[in-house]
Amino acid sequence: MLSVTLITLNEEKNLRRCLESVAFADEIIVLDSGSEDQTPAIAREFTDKVYLEPWQGFARQKNLAQDKAQGPWILNIDADEQVTPELKDEILLVLQNGSPYAGFRIPRKNFFCGQWIRHGGWYPNYQLRLYRKELGRFAQREVHEQVIVNGKVGTLKASLKHFTYDSVSDYLKRMDRYSDLSAEQYWLEGKKISWVEILFRSFFTFFKMWVLQRGFLDGVNGLALAKLYSQYTFVKYAKLKERHKKI
Repeated sequence: MLSVTLITLNEEKNLRRCLESVAFADEIIVLDSGSEDQTPAIAREFTDKVYLEPWQGFARQKNLAQDKAQGPWILNIDADEQVTPELKDEILLVLQNGSPYAGFRIPRKNFFCGQWIRHGGWYPNYQLRLYRKELGRFAQREVHEQVIVNGKVGTLKASLKHFTYDSVSDYLKRMDRYSDLSAEQYWLEGKKISWVEILFRSFFTFFKMWVLQRGFLDGVNGLALAKLYSQYTFVKYAKLKERHKKI
């Protein structure tokens, strides 16, 4: 039995595409944190297991969704992701034949402004998303949460599609929130950084994505991403620096 889990907040733009792609699952768990759009109504077209929980952070929300699942296998996805037919077939084959693995990494195709970004560290962008419920759980972090499993991890071949940022404006809107969360996580870890390091890390982020990871092969969008990620690097560390100054 396969349980799909996802958390939502105002995802009416993406949710139907996502849920249609996982309709093959035995169970779909949607944990919403107070959507003001049609997200809950769309979710109920696909499952009667739609729950409302106040926001407690990414990892906590995803673990709450997992706790409500009944299946021995969990497939965790985000509302802006889509399981491809090839990935569906590969997952069903794993479940049918059995597996010695506690979980599986899945390659992810990330899209920016409608373009599949193949370089700049954006592909294959492996994500551990399919795992045995009793052996996996999301580690408690403010951002960039990941499943930690107790056992061996395999790798699937078929991809998960991720329709991430529709535009530069979309990226910038979310950058403020994610940079806040990253600064909070660094703060909790006791991390400190100098302005020289901030400038170097910002520059190196651009150089790594654009040159070392060949982001230039993705054209204008590859250039935009390298520059935007460089800006994100600067902002998150500047916010961490700001926190230290407030003490």
